[in-house]
Amino acid sequence: MDLAMEYLDTYVFDNVYNKAAALTATEPLPRDNLVRQSLSLFVFIYSYIVAFYLGTAGLSYRFIYDKKQEQHPKFLPRQRLMEIACASRALPLITVMTIPWILAELHDYSLVYKEWNKYGYPYLLLSAAMFILFTDFCIYWIHRIEHHPLVYAKCHKLHHKWIVCTPYASHAFHPVDGYLQSLPYHLAVFIFPIHEYVYLVLFAFVSVWSVMIHDGEYVANNPVINGAAHHTVHHLYFNYNYGQFTTLFDRVFGTYRKPTMEIYDRSRRNSKTVQDSQAKDVDSALTTMEHSKKTQ
Repeated sequence: MDLAMEYLDTYVFDNVYNKAAALTATEPLPRDNLVRQSLSLFVFIYSYIVAFYLGTAGLSYRFIYDKKQEQHPKFLPRQRLMEIACASRALPLITVMTIPWILAELHDYSLVYKEWNKYGYPYLLLSAAMFILFTDFCIYWIHRIEHHPLVYAKCHKLHHKWIVCTPYASHAFHPVDGYLQSLPYHLAVFIFPIHEYVYLVLFAFVSVWSVMIHDGEYVANNPVINGAAHHTVHHLYFNYNYGQFTTLFDRVFGTYRKPTMEIYDRSRRNSKTVQDSQAKDVDSALTTMEHSKKTQ
């Protein structure tokens, strides 16, 4: 992140703060000023997230998403616009809550490093794998806890408004929900070292992956990768497939549910019979959840 901020300070923010100082007849804020850093980070992070979200989800919706899914009985009227509106409300608050983590990185409290061979080149690949497994494990438990009846309605229920998702559902969270599920990505660099470029690539990958598992297109029937098919099962039946990248922890902790073959076959999954059956299963799952909540 310090690399990005260095470029932005040089080509954008120095000029902005100098002009602001001239207009107010004050000294320009130095680069290491916490107020300046916080303001600059908000502008940068928020702009990046919005551009990446709308760009990636927009391309996915245009070229990949199976729009026949919008005929599903559980697809809401004007849902795509509702998903975008929900994300638009959440992203500014998520950005604000994220800034302290980025500030800690900028002030060298994290284990992000710059030298490619500091831990050896094989470690670059190992650290990427560690990042995926560590965040997958943490998100599994955060996500599963969010489904507890005492927690679900307070923050995670909003995301499950989108039972049949479009790619725009990927960031359509309650802000606390979105922040909690992003925490492992920031925490990872305080647990083990990651090269700054590897970290940036992984962050971009995370954003793309979030769109991919909501895009409704089930490219491969892979039992290990938690792709769109597995995440569709989560949105349809709620209490299964909490993982983000793999099915590993769902299998270990007994929450794995294998997608049916209808989900992978466009002609079958878009049939009225399959969609009506899914709608009944959703209603049954919702009834079970409400009963569980009342008995807590």
